[in-house]
Amino acid sequence: MMTTLALITGATGGIGSAIAHKLAGQGYSLILHGRSQTKLNKLLQELCGSHHSISADISKPLMCEKLIDDAFKIGTVSLLVNNAGVSHFANFTSSDIDEKQTTHIMQINLIAPILLTKAFISRTKPNFQGTIVNVGSALGSIGFPGFSLYCASKFGLKGLSEALSREYADSHIRVVYFGPRTTNTSINSQQVTDMNKALNSKVDSAEFVASQFMQLLNSNKRRKIVGWPEKLFARINGVLPELVDKAFKQKIKKIKQFANIVTGDIK
Repeated sequence: MMTTLALITGATGGIGSAIAHKLAGQGYSLILHGRSQTKLNKLLQELCGSHHSISADISKPLMCEKLIDDAFKIGTVSLLVNNAGVSHFANFTSSDIDEKQTTHIMQINLIAPILLTKAFISRTKPNFQGTIVNVGSALGSIGFPGFSLYCASKFGLKGLSEALSREYADSHIRVVYFGPRTTNTSINSQQVTDMNKALNSKVDSAEFVASQFMQLLNSNKRRKIVGWPEKLFARINGVLPELVDKAFKQKIKKIKQFANIVTGDIK
């Protein structure tokens, strides 16, 4: 029985490391990506089995293709998990939102997955069985005040995933979109944590999110939004967005009290 080789970007963060543990537990051979080799080494020591790591800054476009090249030098990668991402919570007119910040968020959350996915598919052979899972967010389906840049990037990732899933539906390439809701990881600023408490928003553990990821991976589904009522809101927002507008209008003053800074780190 051949071992499946999987590349996980942003593997040292909360969701990434939880997914790595789940995949390793199911017998996958992993290539862990992150920016810090120290953190990668720590994760490698925690995992059962023999795995690999690659340190790379995917905020630089040229590094995306190099990451795929380096991964395929290790072996034929059958699963690409585009998990790396940054969050951003601020009022839209905040001085924190400028060209540099906007470019950084779009590069990590959207452009890097585009380039990584293209490089991955370009290296596949006829009848190659490959899976790409783009880790987005429930906010890729629901525009949330204060998360304008983050939502823009995740809406884009969701659209990319949907279009590619349909484009490659007649091939052996499977493209999947996974949208967790708020998860208890370091990607969230203190302001976001405090806001979620004030709004009584449900927050999932990284381990729960990873278990939902595995359910999606082991199914034939092409998309999954995690959590209730987020799953319902995502559906309503696609059909009757005015209802979601009204729901946010009741909360907007409280949201704006917290929307004043911070960009999270790569997951």
